[in-house]
Amino acid sequence: MKDSETFGIEKGHGEEVVAWLNEQSKDGKFEARLYGYSVATKNFGEFELFSWRGDVNLARKLIVKASKRFKIKVIEGGYKPSERVFRMKKFDYAKVRKGDKTIGQIEFEVSRFRNDQWEIKNEERH
Repeated sequence: MKDSETFGIEKGHGEEVVAWLNEQSKDGKFEARLYGYSVATKNFGEFELFSWRGDVNLARKLIVKASKRFKIKVIEGGYKPSERVFRMKKFDYAKVRKGDKTIGQIEFEVSRFRNDQWEIKNEERH
């Protein structure tokens, strides 16, 4: 995976955290940017989604570090379903983290054919 749009930062911390993420990766292997979209969950609160390009391992490591540093909840997305069935909608799975702890999971969906935004289909608290 070279990019993802299902990573999120607790609402109100987006610009600060994205700036910090980009600062941490000065070598150009990772670039994050907000795209002006947020989602509200029933169990975890509101998140500003952001997109990134680069190395997936670096992205996952940086988002966990940001959660610890800013003491916020984050969404670590980009987990794809294991089945390879063609559907009318695209799915993506994410973990909700606070620091090193996984506190829940979210299932996102979006239309394959329209230019829609990701929506939360299901969420579960751990």
